[in-house]
Amino acid sequence: QVQLRESGGGLAQAGGSLRLSCLASTRMFHINSMAWYRQGPGKQRELVADISRNGNINYADFAKDRFSISKDSGLNAVWLQMNSLTPDDAAVYYCNAKGLDVRTSTTTEVWGQGTLVTVSP
Repeated sequence: QVQLRESGGGLAQAGGSLRLSCLASTRMFHINSMAWYRQGPGKQRELVADISRNGNINYADFAKDRFSISKDSGLNAVWLQMNSLTPDDAAVYYCNAKGLDVRTSTTTEVWGQGTLVTVSP
């Protein structure tokens, strides 16, 4: 089992920055990768960035050069540093973990509750 706890959302001005955090508490679950997704009003949920246990990183095109994902050594926490925010970045940001449920030997993914990011013009 995995529980993901996000924090760091809030209100930022356009051009400003926010840093999101996601802490994972795991039990009988081996996390292979973690990611940040976002869902804006009336939009589908989309990947922002993901990071694997060995440090491989992928960014959505809109996140390149502005956002930075990082993790701790044990992949129990990930952070998303967001710079040069625009109103288009306003969304609920969700933490995601993918890995192996040791009890059932099945791969699965878990979502956090989400943290709201608002960007004022």
